Amino acid sequence: MTGVLDPAFTALPYRALGEAALDRAAALGVSHADFRFERVRYQRLGVRDGILQGAADAEDVGFAVRVVHRGAWGFAAGVLLTAEEAVAVAERAVEVALVAAEMTTTPVELAPEPVHDDVTWVSAYDVDPFAVPTADKAALLIDWTERLRRHEAVEHATATLQQVHENKYYADLAGTRTTQQRVRLQPVFEAMGTDEATGVFDSMSSIAPPVGRGWEYLTGSPPGAWDWDAELAETPELLAEKLRAPSVEPGTYDLVIHPSNLWLTIHESIGHATELDRALGYEANYAGTSFATYDQLGTLRYGSDVMNVTGDRTVDHGLATVGYDDEGVETQSWDIVRDGVLVGYQLDRSMGQMKPELNAGRSNGCAYADSPGHIPIQRMANVSLQPSTDDLSTSDLIGRVERGLYVVGDKSWSIDMQRFNFQFTGQRFFRIEDGRLAGQVRDAAYQATTTDFWGSMEAVGGPDTWVLGGAFNCGKAQPGQVAAVSHGCPTSLFRGIRILNTTDEAGAR
Repeated sequence: MTGVLDPAFTALPYRALGEAALDRAAALGVSHADFRFERVRYQRLGVRDGILQGAADAEDVGFAVRVVHRGAWGFAAGVLLTAEEAVAVAERAVEVALVAAEMTTTPVELAPEPVHDDVTWVSAYDVDPFAVPTADKAALLIDWTERLRRHEAVEHATATLQQVHENKYYADLAGTRTTQQRVRLQPVFEAMGTDEATGVFDSMSSIAPPVGRGWEYLTGSPPGAWDWDAELAETPELLAEKLRAPSVEPGTYDLVIHPSNLWLTIHESIGHATELDRALGYEANYAGTSFATYDQLGTLRYGSDVMNVTGDRTVDHGLATVGYDDEGVETQSWDIVRDGVLVGYQLDRSMGQMKPELNAGRSNGCAYADSPGHIPIQRMANVSLQPSTDDLSTSDLIGRVERGLYVVGDKSWSIDMQRFNFQFTGQRFFRIEDGRLAGQVRDAAYQATTTDFWGSMEAVGGPDTWVLGGAFNCGKAQPGQVAAVSHGCPTSLFRGIRILNTTDEAGAR
């Protein structure tokens, strides 16, 4: 871990801008004001069949002022890095609050928060990917596609790498000052092919998760890094088997689900459903509200007794991991589901004040804005299913199944506006017969309601089966914001889940 802030960021005048903006907001009589300065760097590379298709760099630099004045929110942002502009942005934020106050029926209140005076946090990584020459990164992706295409089953291969380097400075009138830096990566490769006998076309992607790590993740050097050589070697064979595989017979099956698939089901059916703004109906326009309403806290049977889910913004290498959120709250870990029962939600400071019986009346650090031009909103933590204390392996769980499917890798999904009815597909579905894998099947999707699905979970694997998956592109709010988030989980066993044949459902045969 470098632990060192980028000097190109620390040379920017964010402290002086913050002082100018906050001083002006205070002079205008606000009850709360915060200042957030960001520099976010992005790079994306794409390769197809050994040829670099493009390498794009972007940078977002600017600042924002948010106030509470006369019981209402006000917000404004700017990109001109002068004290005069900082003062003007603060004045615009107050003007917005004055307009909003005329329409605000419930005054904005923020949960109390200790002051964190001039603290620094840097995420856990060894090599900043932006310090690696673009030619070296392109060469790695080119090599991946060339290795995949050596197999006769692979007609085309692609590889992409998304990288983000994010710096933030936060300051508020209470005296909190935080400076942070984090790095994240999303590497993906995909092999595509056609079965000549049947004309079936399909693809097989890497199941490597996106991570809050540096370039070392791509070279396999740190403990726990991904074994890229092994996956590149096995993917063409898995694709060849999938192209020849029979179509699944629909019906009821027991499922053993690998973390590379289950993380997405957690994200959609637990992560979004336990955002308190959705549960209270404040967030409805973008992807709906939640069936897990607040009146069911402490009583809703979310799943079986082996279901224990935490919200966590502290876990090493998590995509939603930071030291302090965008309201100056030190990040935490807490229970969301305990022994199958709903016991907690994800909160920012305004939600924490609304429900003081949660988290001792405090936020649990879930405020985030994806750019200096956007206001912080309540965003998802790393929401994770905890492993068993027993040392159950994936093979142990498969061994418990007489007739079922082993599901690996995420693909498409669908879930309703209350996060209750859903169906998910996957990269690979393997038949399980009498406790053993018996080859792949195609065209499968599993369908359930959220509580029936998690209620059917009979066992979770041990710590050795636990993997931290996730995504770069969780969307929320209007105007839309995008956040990266991780979800850890072990391999898990579910009984009696409905399996659809997606080709039949589409009327394609």
